[in-house]
Amino acid sequence: MAKTQALPRVKPVRRSRFALPWYAWSLLAMAAAYGLAFTMHWDDRGLLWLSEHFQSPAQRQKSVWLPDYRAVIDAKPLPGMEEDEASDVTYDPQTKTLFAVMGKHAFLAELSLQGDVLRKMPLVGWDNPEGVTSMGNGLLAITDERSHTLSIIRVDTDTRELNIADFPRYDLGPSKNQNKGFEAVAWDPGNQQLVLGEERPPALFTWKSDGSQLLKGDKQIHVSSELDLRNLSALAIDPRTGHMLVLSSDSHLLLELDEKGEQVSFMTLLGGFNGLKDTIPRAEGVTVDEAGNVYMVSEPNLFYRFEKQR
Repeated sequence: MAKTQALPRVKPVRRSRFALPWYAWSLLAMAAAYGLAFTMHWDDRGLLWLSEHFQSPAQRQKSVWLPDYRAVIDAKPLPGMEEDEASDVTYDPQTKTLFAVMGKHAFLAELSLQGDVLRKMPLVGWDNPEGVTSMGNGLLAITDERSHTLSIIRVDTDTRELNIADFPRYDLGPSKNQNKGFEAVAWDPGNQQLVLGEERPPALFTWKSDGSQLLKGDKQIHVSSELDLRNLSALAIDPRTGHMLVLSSDSHLLLELDEKGEQVSFMTLLGGFNGLKDTIPRAEGVTVDEAGNVYMVSEPNLFYRFEKQR
């Protein structure tokens, strides 16, 4: 009789003490997804996205309507500013140019609407300029986040350097987070006031002015309570509608608010959306011209231009 060959002995598979059942992994994945959605405020953006689809064509026409914008200049480097950290940008309707402040090495740069550098003006005496806005007639308001001050300067075609001691300066007072103070400023000509923004926690204030270098009274709390953003980087007022654009670098988001401070529309700044090839790394400044074109700057030295496509 043939001898039966013994089968090889198979060792039992030992389950790792750290192995988890499939449903536990599913719960972890769901928790991670919720955490990411909460951090990025995708839940709020989802509600706003739904509300946008119920807006009538007439309502959209009366707003900036950010979903219709596409990048036509995408991440153009500002030459010679790789180490300067672009902090904000503003459109000047008289010169038809842009003015940008650089925070790391304090200076003011004049740019063309295509993102070409026209001139650079050192800001002598500023600690950390973070916000800038054009008030017309050659006046620019600049916030200094480190010193919690606002200066209103005058710039003309002959300006080559600016000294803080030559201009009126206003104390903006303490912030809830002293290291994340007044980051943003925008001139609101319709209401004759400056709008000021604290970075974190995001908050808005107003300060009345007649458009000169003199401010009236004290700063007041803004009507908006809709700033469900991780931080506030910059502000701009659309001259056509009076609506406010609120930029958040941490949320990768540009938000439109109406005169009552209510959310109207938004634009995500992630790669693959609104004509962007890549995510804007750290969007720090935004402005809009009278034609509705939107301009942004991002650290360290990137320039963007968005145009409405519909």
